[in-house]
Amino acid sequence: MKLNKIDHICIAVKDLEAAKKIWEPMLGKSEPDDAYVDEPEKINVARYMVGEVGFELMESTSPDGDVAKFIEKRGEGIMLISFNVDNTRKAMAELKEKGYPFIGGARQFRDCEFAFLHPKKMNGVLTELIDYKWDEE
Repeated sequence: MKLNKIDHICIAVKDLEAAKKIWEPMLGKSEPDDAYVDEPEKINVARYMVGEVGFELMESTSPDGDVAKFIEKRGEGIMLISFNVDNTRKAMAELKEKGYPFIGGARQFRDCEFAFLHPKKMNGVLTELIDYKWDEE
């Protein structure tokens, strides 16, 4: 398996609009490079490109969403790191053979798939594999 790059880093926030006011001046941005709501994942996202790496602020759209649960347990902060791979399912198969546990299976996002490695195996870090081909131009 080849990791192409760090795809993105996600920051769990309680209030996306308030977080944008904090982060955008530091990032040198006046708005996200990509903003979207992912209903199945129950998140509202503001994504900023920092070089080739995405920096995402994520707000839960539901009290029972994973971001809301994370914040309730740990507070706001870094929630996950994501690595870009050529093929999520192939990467999962290879890592499963090496004893890496996943949380569920591959999930759909836009024209790609992603999957989460269990944080208990990854020194407490929720780790994502994603095979999305971002247009970073």
